[in-house]
Amino acid sequence: MSKAASMNILEELHASVAKKLKEIIKGDPSPQDLAQAIKFLKDNNIEPARDVENSALKALADEIGQLAPEQAGEYLN
Repeated sequence: MSKAASMNILEELHASVAKKLKEIIKGDPSPQDLAQAIKFLKDNNIEPARDVENSALKALADEIGQLAPEQAGEYLN
């Protein structure tokens, strides 16, 4: 597999994880779901949600900010 193909697969996987976390957050997320979504954002160097460029990550960051602003701020800063 070429390096470009590997990067495409990783990018698709990354987007899929972000989309799935967004779906979970839109429902009735458990504290563990929120913690996992926050960790995903932090692991992707998403500091302030307004600086996110990837639409799936931005949507997830927006959902986290609306549902748990005090906890999101603690982990995103």
